[in-house]
Amino acid sequence: MRVLVVEDYPPIRKAVAKALREAGFAVDETGNGEEGLWYATNNEYDVVILDVMLPGIDGLTILKRLRAEGHAAHVLMLTAKDAVPDRVKALDLGADDYLVKPFALDELLARVRALARRAYCVKNPCLEIADLRVETTTQRVWRASEEVQLTAREYALLEYLALRQGEVVSRTEIWEHVYEFKSDADSNVVDVYVGYLRKKIERPPKPILIHTVRGRGYSLGASK
Repeated sequence: MRVLVVEDYPPIRKAVAKALREAGFAVDETGNGEEGLWYATNNEYDVVILDVMLPGIDGLTILKRLRAEGHAAHVLMLTAKDAVPDRVKALDLGADDYLVKPFALDELLARVRALARRAYCVKNPCLEIADLRVETTTQRVWRASEEVQLTAREYALLEYLALRQGEVVSRTEIWEHVYEFKSDADSNVVDVYVGYLRKKIERPPKPILIHTVRGRGYSLGASK
């Protein structure tokens, strides 16, 4: 899943971005409101973490612009203001969640995971495809009774395919949701990581779950 962090206080921004990356998220980050608006309107994000007080353009203005332009990314507002009217204003402008500083990183990660699932109309944190089980809260994966050890990037790719199980997902969509802005979209990194996943979860005699759809991308699901 791909997340944008717009927070002007470097210690908080760096700590949040680090925690998200360690949890397997692809993260773009900035401390400037104008740059944050550019990122948010020119890229596909599953979740945007947005501070209210920002240099350049404030977070509420960014939120209004995003919703007015039809951007559907789930937005988690960060703010030091904990008064009820402040929370109500942010939610009425289109925010999906609201977290008051100081906050625990574990709580922020849980909220981001919940928002990411909501983006794909999934409420159950355990995703199941045939005998494959993906636990999004612990990031553990099983094939039948055998636990599969994945790297953070392999897990991120599998989770994205699992959230969209049964759909054909293009290489561009995978890159936009799993890799950071600085990644090279023209490289074969998506195909390489799909190959890594196949080696780990599709050992014979287990049936194939990752299907190549020629000219279109990949699909995760049980063979019909």
